[in-house]
Amino acid sequence: MFDLVLQNATVRVLVLLAIFALVVAFSFYAIVALNRRSVVRGQVEQMMAGSRPAKAGPGLRVDVLEGGWSRLAKSIEDAGLNLADTNQERLTKTLRGAGFNSPAAPKIYTLIRLCMIFLLPLGYVALSYSSGEPPSFTKMYFVGTGLALLGLLGPSLFITARADRRKEEITNGFPDCLDLMLVCVESGLGLEAALDRVGREMVISHPKVAELLSITTLQLRAGASREEAFRKLADASAVDDIRSFTTLIIQSDKLGTSIATTLRVYAAEMREKRRMRAEEKAHRLPVLISIPLVACMLPTMIGTLMLPAVVMVAREIFPIMAGR
Repeated sequence: MFDLVLQNATVRVLVLLAIFALVVAFSFYAIVALNRRSVVRGQVEQMMAGSRPAKAGPGLRVDVLEGGWSRLAKSIEDAGLNLADTNQERLTKTLRGAGFNSPAAPKIYTLIRLCMIFLLPLGYVALSYSSGEPPSFTKMYFVGTGLALLGLLGPSLFITARADRRKEEITNGFPDCLDLMLVCVESGLGLEAALDRVGREMVISHPKVAELLSITTLQLRAGASREEAFRKLADASAVDDIRSFTTLIIQSDKLGTSIATTLRVYAAEMREKRRMRAEEKAHRLPVLISIPLVACMLPTMIGTLMLPAVVMVAREIFPIMAGR
């Protein structure tokens, strides 16, 4: 094993990279553990002193936001490199649609793209020169350019795919949410209590919808008006069905109409839309199945049908032609 590591340059580089990754991971977790320990120690000392701190200590959300990537992005910006995007508002909206609600998410996203643009080609060059025969300059140039484009477009494609998957989960789970909300409102609960109850009930079945409802409930309890809270719900979900729902709720609240009637009508409409989406997917299945049918099964069937004729020609026709 040691002889292989000492003789092969590629294996030696991979072992060194693995050791470096382990050291970096151990150092990162050690720093995080020491930071949490110092925070907890400071809170315990403040509690033992019996005095209210002038500035509240960082909670769980602040600790998450001030993670390793956030500190790294902040240190890079302090060094003079601006990580802000030219269209910061659009990028922030896109990342929120994918589920990244941290204020530092746009800067972290830009930092990851920059790192991947440079690290992927440099890694390929390092692995190429560590091998016995390095590739030609043309091959290295085109492969490095392709890897740089992959590093530039890969995070964007990942964010888009995650946003589409999140939007699909919210769209599929929202009709069940409306049904439960209708039951709660008709049983005598207010709109805020119904949102809270449905949000707690749907944590396991539809966690994305439960998160949106819980955030809206907290905003209402914090003193926000219904119109403001529901408009923020529509912006956070980025789903057209929820935007229509929030518009109906705001209009019902302003005009004084029954919330239960609004929920009943819109819940029936949402169930009908979900049924139509399921029927659309079912009608698309024959077209999708035809692709593997033609590519895989049809050549096998043709070969099976033609094989007896080919054998007969090889046994009877070819000898007659060779005899003539």
